[in-house]
Amino acid sequence: MSMQSHVLLVTILVTVVGGDWPFWGGPSRTLISPETNLSTTWPTEGLKPDWSREIGIGFSSMSVSGDQLFAMGHSSGNETLWCLNALTGEVIWAHEYPCQLIDNLHEGGPCSTPTVDGDRVYSLGKEGQLFCLSKADGKVIWKQELQQLLGVKLPEWGFSSSGLILGDRLILEAGRVVAFNKMTGEVVWQTDIHEAGYGSVAVFEKDGQQLLASLDCDGLRILTATDGKEIGYFEWKSPYRTNSTTPIILDEGIFISTGYNIGCALLQLEGSGLTPIYRNKNMKNHFNNSVLSGGYLYGFDGDSHNGRTVTLNCIDARTGEVRWKQRGLGCGSLLIADSRLVILSESGDLILADAKPDEYKELARSPLLEGRCWTVPCISGGRLYARNAAGLLKCVSLPRGND
Repeated sequence: MSMQSHVLLVTILVTVVGGDWPFWGGPSRTLISPETNLSTTWPTEGLKPDWSREIGIGFSSMSVSGDQLFAMGHSSGNETLWCLNALTGEVIWAHEYPCQLIDNLHEGGPCSTPTVDGDRVYSLGKEGQLFCLSKADGKVIWKQELQQLLGVKLPEWGFSSSGLILGDRLILEAGRVVAFNKMTGEVVWQTDIHEAGYGSVAVFEKDGQQLLASLDCDGLRILTATDGKEIGYFEWKSPYRTNSTTPIILDEGIFISTGYNIGCALLQLEGSGLTPIYRNKNMKNHFNNSVLSGGYLYGFDGDSHNGRTVTLNCIDARTGEVRWKQRGLGCGSLLIADSRLVILSESGDLILADAKPDEYKELARSPLLEGRCWTVPCISGGRLYARNAAGLLKCVSLPRGND
């Protein structure tokens, strides 16, 4: 297919305050931090944590709004949504509720990242407990139980989608794509039932229309944001029903990726159809998203069950061709800050590397965590927040300076 025939797809960015990281993916939902002036000179003894705190078992990432940090964890049959002081780690408030661990082939615990919007914070529990709470004191404003409300089954690895705020709506993938009135919790619209996915919903514009892209364990769905009407579908199944990533929007189309030797595809939306520009096995994201920067995708290729064979890959986003591969990082995660890769290896090393397609070049490295580290960190106000599966959360200040 001619690359000149593509339809322009423009992501919709959300305005947030200062250096906030208020929901999964950060202020632009792209896993790209607006932080600049990061130094590549790290102390020889490694980066010393500003603070650390035990928050409970889980894989959800963190959100930061002002001096408040929101994180989730599981302990002794309960899940907790924590509101911590982002500067000190001290507890501001905590909301706890009974929940299964659901430790199928991993430690278990919550996987959804809290979403901050104005004076409210939204969280999704492993069993589908959807809460809207006061950001100031953690009081419950409204609650929904997704299994009963939507008539959907508990996904094999629990509910994992992180909420997308769009105007007056909160949108989730939950065995249906569903839009709630964010103020009241009432369902505005919902799609038919499908095999639940474990990623989140992306939003973009095409021909002046707001659209949603959602990858569930049946396929990629394109919906109208106003009423949830499906205008495009591309079947995309994995052997173990583990489609876990959020679609990435390019000018050329929509990028999706899955592990278990399924691979990736760039799909062009034409009318009511989705047509592959390419489809290959050069990027097989098991659960952590790739990150798009400068026309290239950086991401972990391979499955967590065999971490020694996983590589960090750079591919040309427009063609799917591999530019480089790097071994030795396990099934880790990454984001981009100051036009550089910020990598958390599976074993807990924090790494700064060039985000360039010519080669992998490591600039700095510091041991940060121990145990299994699958959760992507977040950056806010010059500080990086990272956790391991067991629930140890650490904050480090990133060195600044032009070097």
